[in-house]
Amino acid sequence: MRSFFFAACITVALAAPASAQYFGRNKVQYKKLHFQVLKTEHFDIYFYPEERDGVEIAARMAERWHARLERLLAHTLRGRQPLVLYASHPDFEQNNIIPGELGEGTGGVTEPLRRRIVLPMGGPLADTDHVIGHELVHAYQFDITTNPNAPPGQNGAERLPLWFIEGMAEYLSLGPVDPNTAMWLRDATRGTDGKDKLPSISDLDDPKYFPYRWGQAFWAYVGGRFGDDVVRTMLTIAAAAGGDTDAAIEKVLGVKTKDLSEDWKQSIRRTYAPVMAATIPPSEIGTLVIQAKDFAGDINVGPAISPDGRWIAFLSTRGVFSIDLFVADAATGKIVRKLTSTANDPHYSSLQFIYSAGAWDPQSQRIAIATVTQGRPALAVFAAERGDKQQEIKMPELDEIFNPTWAPDGRAICFTGMTQGLTDLYVYDLTTSTLRRLTDDAYADLQPSWSPDGRRIAFATDRFSSDLRTLSIGDYQLALIDPATARVEPLSAIPAGNSIKNINPQWSPDGRAVLFISDPDGIPNLYRMNVATGDVVQMTRVGTGLSGITSSSPALSVAARTGLAAFSVYENGKYDIYTLDVSGIGRGLPPRTAGLPIAAVLPPIDRRPSDVAALLSNPTFGLPPVLDYPVADYKPSLQLEGVVQPQIAVGASRYGAAIGGGIAFQFADMLGDHMLTTIVQLNSGLSNNFSLKNTAAEAIYFNQAHRWNWGIVAGQVPYLTGGFQSSLTTIQGEPAEVDQQLIFRQTEQSASGIVAYPFNRAQRVEFQGGVTRMSFDQITQTQAFSLNTGQLLLNDNSETSLASPLTLGTSAAALVYDTSNFGATSPVSGRRYRFEAAPTFGTIDFTGLLADYREYFMPAPFYTLAARVLHYGRYGGGGEDSRLFPLFLGYPNLVRGYDVGSFQNAECVATAASTCPAFDRLVGSRMLVGNLEFRFPLLRPFGASQRMYGPIPVEVAFFADGGVAWDRSEKPSFLGGSRQGVGSAGVTFRVNLLGFAVGSFDFAHPFQRPGRGWVFQFNLSPGF
Repeated sequence: MRSFFFAACITVALAAPASAQYFGRNKVQYKKLHFQVLKTEHFDIYFYPEERDGVEIAARMAERWHARLERLLAHTLRGRQPLVLYASHPDFEQNNIIPGELGEGTGGVTEPLRRRIVLPMGGPLADTDHVIGHELVHAYQFDITTNPNAPPGQNGAERLPLWFIEGMAEYLSLGPVDPNTAMWLRDATRGTDGKDKLPSISDLDDPKYFPYRWGQAFWAYVGGRFGDDVVRTMLTIAAAAGGDTDAAIEKVLGVKTKDLSEDWKQSIRRTYAPVMAATIPPSEIGTLVIQAKDFAGDINVGPAISPDGRWIAFLSTRGVFSIDLFVADAATGKIVRKLTSTANDPHYSSLQFIYSAGAWDPQSQRIAIATVTQGRPALAVFAAERGDKQQEIKMPELDEIFNPTWAPDGRAICFTGMTQGLTDLYVYDLTTSTLRRLTDDAYADLQPSWSPDGRRIAFATDRFSSDLRTLSIGDYQLALIDPATARVEPLSAIPAGNSIKNINPQWSPDGRAVLFISDPDGIPNLYRMNVATGDVVQMTRVGTGLSGITSSSPALSVAARTGLAAFSVYENGKYDIYTLDVSGIGRGLPPRTAGLPIAAVLPPIDRRPSDVAALLSNPTFGLPPVLDYPVADYKPSLQLEGVVQPQIAVGASRYGAAIGGGIAFQFADMLGDHMLTTIVQLNSGLSNNFSLKNTAAEAIYFNQAHRWNWGIVAGQVPYLTGGFQSSLTTIQGEPAEVDQQLIFRQTEQSASGIVAYPFNRAQRVEFQGGVTRMSFDQITQTQAFSLNTGQLLLNDNSETSLASPLTLGTSAAALVYDTSNFGATSPVSGRRYRFEAAPTFGTIDFTGLLADYREYFMPAPFYTLAARVLHYGRYGGGGEDSRLFPLFLGYPNLVRGYDVGSFQNAECVATAASTCPAFDRLVGSRMLVGNLEFRFPLLRPFGASQRMYGPIPVEVAFFADGGVAWDRSEKPSFLGGSRQGVGSAGVTFRVNLLGFAVGSFDFAHPFQRPGRGWVFQFNLSPGF
């Protein structure tokens, strides 16, 4: 019967270490935010005083969006709309409403359980306005597609593809004129061998087609051809059809999806063919220096060229799992230094890669970059050639900083700073370590650039084109500010208006001209303006655009002494960096042919009158006046957030029927700081009646409102194992067969408290204490049948105690570290470790010691060498008590090839000390395990970079496992004892099962099982 006991042994043996989150990164509450609630007509806005100025503006924007979307979607939201606002992205990243890490690219989230919109203030009011509109569209989508009687979070919108949902949100919040999305479309019209790269509608399900951009283009075409009133109808029908967009297209638009795809692609070609014909490839104007790679490195943005023109610092995805700062030779593009590694270094959580770039000192030796460390903004200064960090200047007064520029004398740095959810210009004096504010208003002040004489700073701003009274946010224009007096004056470049932006100013070496990016024809290109005369000439005419990740991201830098410009260009779905000598005045490019369509308009060019565009162009529609909205302190209260689908199971055997089931409830407050989960599972057992002993129940409360996280767990869990035995005997003088079904039940009743303190997003310390009572009993159901007549002679149920209960006080302290990055089925880079001591006292006394260290090396992209060393042991007098299950090496996640179910009778050669030495050597109270794997995606060896895991994600790994288990009476051989270890090698195939689980198919050759050959195992677990 031994085999049945081991089914639960690892659960009990590692119960203390597993009670808290074993690994995983931390969401750190760096700041204590004192939330309040501001109530408008339709919104409950959750905010804190440090962002009050920006929230007053955001509240009016939200009400305006509510009116716009109510008109466009012909729907009134049910109930009040929660809107949770954070003053900055670092603050947003610590929210507890959205689980897991939130990357810098996440601008906001709308969750379906309580329809909460959660977002950071965008800094520039235009960005905040857009994100509020985008996320409010999702709230409407959830509400429109939710049955009033549906459980929390259940709606039809979540069954729709991303391009349908996110594209709709982009279209309704941006409209049919968008230079950024149009740039993606123009790029796709360029191709090789006469074929473009335009996707069909069915292709949009492929993740290589960014759903925001291509989805917006789809809806712009549908709205332009059929009218914007079809948007709501298509949403309703597609959701009702279980996410079948083809059904919605055919029913609402009256056209087949395939035909609509061809019409859409033809419209794109007709719209942009004349535009592209009049452009000049960037390779014919400048020099390609930093080229995107087929695998990783497809984003190369934020170029910053050194004053001497020798080096280019840029932000890139060449590190695979993060965007980091690199330095390259400006002439050859050769990478000379990687300055950061944010994926594996927890010190920096952000390099502000969306809105920022690096800045060189006047001597071309040091680089300053805006960062976020410990939840606070800082300027990090690196030695470019050596790569070491020379200085870190923390800015506790601010929430975020962007785009530094060094003063020509090297004594100060100017940058955009964000506080109260708004942006302004600041100057930090490096000699006195003081911070000075240059602007102080709600306008956007971005991308400062210090003039060569140090007397002026050029920057981009919306202050000359915006009306804060009506919240009509205009396009960016160029301006100059005197750093001594803070006086601002406009810099006449290309007049703003009609969606024309002027951004990213850079000075020529002589200070007579400013170079900048503008899009008067809808394509962002490089322009040069004579500061004295105002004359403007165009320097590039690329067909896609000079651009960073967003339309307002920095994409241009000019060497202060040589006049060599470096700029990022979007082409072939990637971002490359080119250089161009702009030191001479030059004549620029010839004028463009008149009469070309504006390249920023999304097809169709001959669109119907747009309801969306009309509402977006009317800033006063739905805009409430400036009001003194009521504000109250936030008081948390728990509300039901979710109910796990109740489960009922019924089974039958020769012993009768059994029934079981379970249900779970989750409660939380509005901010997710307090969470209560209750779980109940019932089982009728062999006795066909419900017993408290067969009931599993647990209640978990967790408090994440502060940096110290704590929780309480209490409950009961029965661990059931069993077996069957049959024998022949005589009952009442009649031969009979006696069948017995045996159930061994270990019931654990426990209550414990857990406290965790995260040092950063990778490392934390955990403490745990509690009490546990474990009881052990056996349920036996016996039936006897006459061998002569088949008559039932005996039918008996009995319950007996197997051992005295254990009453234990438990405690634990652990140090946990995790910088691992996951592929489809297992970690592929980074490091993990957990060191834990868990003293247990009471009926028996022992201390569990755990050391689990894992390292993941990636010598080439997605070829990973994974290594693990694991030790766990129970030390002390009670560590080998017979009531504790022993440890077992043969589980598939330890040493493969020795699973308990794989042993055969022939392998058990009895000795005086053991009935099966081959099996018993795998058992003990202490164990040491080592694992080594070489893992890679299934299609990676064939050169695949897209979908390299295959249509169903599969990872291949060659492995070698080894381990030894021992106890106090028999030490392992490496400690001078006689216990020998076991090992194996083989190959495993891990399959990601639709995101719900990872299935591992192991083919192992165990070295210490002579004649056994290969052993196949299957289990549901990711790679170590």
